[in-house]
Amino acid sequence: MPVSLETTFSNARVLITGHTGFKGAWLSAWLISLGAKVCGYSRDIPTTPSLFELSGLAGEIEHHIGDVRDLEKLSGVIQTFRPDFVFHLAAQAIVSVSYDDPLETITSNVIGTAHVMEALRKVDWPCHAVIITSDKCYDNVEWVWGYRETDALGGKDIYSGSKGAAELIFRSYFHSFFQGKNHSVRLATARAGNVIGGGDWAANRIVADCIRAWGAGKTVEIRSPAATRPWQHVLEPLSGYLTLAEALSLSDRLNGQSYNFGPRAEQNRTVVDLIGSLGKIWQLEEGLAPYEVTGNIPFHEASLLKLNCDKALLDLNWEANLKYEECADMTGSWYRRVLKGKEQALSVTLEQIASFTRFARDRELVWTADR
Repeated sequence: MPVSLETTFSNARVLITGHTGFKGAWLSAWLISLGAKVCGYSRDIPTTPSLFELSGLAGEIEHHIGDVRDLEKLSGVIQTFRPDFVFHLAAQAIVSVSYDDPLETITSNVIGTAHVMEALRKVDWPCHAVIITSDKCYDNVEWVWGYRETDALGGKDIYSGSKGAAELIFRSYFHSFFQGKNHSVRLATARAGNVIGGGDWAANRIVADCIRAWGAGKTVEIRSPAATRPWQHVLEPLSGYLTLAEALSLSDRLNGQSYNFGPRAEQNRTVVDLIGSLGKIWQLEEGLAPYEVTGNIPFHEASLLKLNCDKALLDLNWEANLKYEECADMTGSWYRRVLKGKEQALSVTLEQIASFTRFARDRELVWTADR
């Protein structure tokens, strides 16, 4: 029987940890548009302002405030809601914060993931879970080709180490408790990074830093203007997470696997390139310099990190959708329309989700089709 994301998630019960964060809010909005019944579990609203609050998502879903390090509360929400799908995004996601408070990062990202796995171990109904980590889970030796799912895990900084450790926790739990056909839960991990998009106000992220500075009529300070990143819109990896969850629901063949979700190779652009693109879309006031370089680099930053996404293409028929210019335009126009144009955040977000899906269908990407 052919299926699609709409068929899979319409009326499905979906739990998202970290639903108040940048990725979590976009995923919540997308699932709402698909007709899912969404339950969110997050420790707090991580930024002010936030996409979650601006979009009024608390009124659209079942909204729980709770820490993934509170196993009893987390398990209680899962047992009561009885989700068909779980997306685990809750994490300490800022590299600079990991230097200020390493134990907060380790407990959130490692113990938090262990608690999600432990709560899922007690599930006795069909459930399909995607555990989201990061491209920084790999031992980054800054080679020029993309990391594959079989490459070494590691990390030279606390944040990267916590993501590598989360992957190891997943692997050990899977082999100990979820292997074979006797368990009700099928699960996999997803790795992505360098996402941009409207509604991100996290600290030390280039797009958020630009919007904060330009909105106040100031020049943004940047650390590494020539650093190259594989920029991708937040909807790219989210389309991968949804496709992976759907595939888990259809077959046990992917149970216990890990998948990379990254942009097209041509998405690699410098920080200055991205600032230039955003500045044109934002329509900077005349005479304002878009950026200035600061010598303050308080923590180690990798200059190169790419993912090889062949496995996602082969197993899931997933591939990235947007061109760089489309990615930058969707990101910049979201902020311009919401902050300057005073349009409703949720309306703009849902409109961009619809546009993203339409682009993918027009390009005949397999993951958008009935299959």
